[in-house]
Amino acid sequence: MGCGSCSTGGCAPAGCKSNGSCLTNGCSKLDVYDWLSDMDMPSNYKPFNIVEIKFKGSRKDFYLNNDNIYLESGELVAVETTTGGYDIGHVSVTGELVRMQMLKRRVKEEEVVKKIYRKATPTDVEKWKAAKDLEWETMHRSRKLALELGLSMKISDVDYQGDKSKATFYYTAEGRVDFRELIKRMAESFRIRIEMRQIGMRQEASRLGGIGSCGRELCCSTWLTDFKTVSTSAARYQNLSLNTLKLAGQCGKLKCCLNYELDTYMDALKGIPDNVHVLKTEKGDARLQKTDIFKKLMWFSYPMDDNWIPLEISKVKEIQQQNKDGVLPPDLGETKEPESKPAKVLDYENVVGQDSLTRLDERNRNKKKNKNRNKNQGNKPQQAGNAPRPQQVKAAVSSEASTPNSGAPAEKREANPNAQRNRNNRRNRPNRNKNRNDQQKGNESGS
Repeated sequence: MGCGSCSTGGCAPAGCKSNGSCLTNGCSKLDVYDWLSDMDMPSNYKPFNIVEIKFKGSRKDFYLNNDNIYLESGELVAVETTTGGYDIGHVSVTGELVRMQMLKRRVKEEEVVKKIYRKATPTDVEKWKAAKDLEWETMHRSRKLALELGLSMKISDVDYQGDKSKATFYYTAEGRVDFRELIKRMAESFRIRIEMRQIGMRQEASRLGGIGSCGRELCCSTWLTDFKTVSTSAARYQNLSLNTLKLAGQCGKLKCCLNYELDTYMDALKGIPDNVHVLKTEKGDARLQKTDIFKKLMWFSYPMDDNWIPLEISKVKEIQQQNKDGVLPPDLGETKEPESKPAKVLDYENVVGQDSLTRLDERNRNKKKNKNRNKNQGNKPQQAGNAPRPQQVKAAVSSEASTPNSGAPAEKREANPNAQRNRNNRRNRPNRNKNRNDQQKGNESGS
């Protein structure tokens, strides 16, 4: 999800605020590393007079530096346009590296005719920033005009020219759209020259940005600049489920990342035999159940048998050739399980048991067992063998004798000795309210 302002060039980004150092490199999608910048050129070297300039989005172009202006990467310059006026862009690459860029994009030197006017002045920069601030409002107003006219199109982005005299509207549509009336209304409301440019769904996602199903920023909005065709055969070669919801990206088309590992799968499939669905043996016909193209293993199983027999590719080709010659082997051969690496032996002894994830659960479980055992023992009646000692009987008799006879049976008093003790304390407690009233009466009589 490229930053809003840095997508126009090398200025400080307004989105992530990391000044071009974000992890996904989204702020510097169009940057090119000049690996010739630290090299000393010969004394009689004449600098290459063509410079690469970058603009908003993924737009780049080559311009002539006829005045031999000293330019560095990231500087703002005023350049010539095809429709008149001037535009503001950032210097992307200078020097001999531009030749490599032109060779990569198949651009010849004689085809470059537009030139660089000057370095951008403070007045040019202020005018250019004012034009960029109008893009968001202009896009929403143009969308409302398109809805009023009932046009089946979606305006996704607007790009103002540096001199604020022209605006390019990028839109997506399924077919051709007659937008002549729309251009008239927009020219009346905005008072600028209008250019409509239709783009694809992938280009729209590249300009808008977003988060993919992998949790990272879209490749098309961070580093991918050229879009290759993606077909469903790429998913078939990789044994992916042909589910459009999982294979489609933010743009509604097949994901570009389906092509990333396709070459690896194609190389691995070269050694896998084709049309090996059944291998005939004397024991029966073994059918193919699974193929691991990276381990070079194929699993077969006999009818009415749940066991899968893994075979190496060489063995499968051998049995296939025997079947072509009319020879039936007795069986598929010995089952060879894939070799597994031995477990790594620890060089220390686990004394404390800290590497056990369930050590705390076992401790809590033992505590609960002990609590339940104590409760059950407390609720059980005393057996004959557990008769009270004589000292305990004497203590119980003395406590009964010390308490006054309340008329209640002894069994009830023994059941709740605390209640009897509280009742005795209440009887012996002096009446505080009565003493308080007597003091008040004495004071009144004395007064």
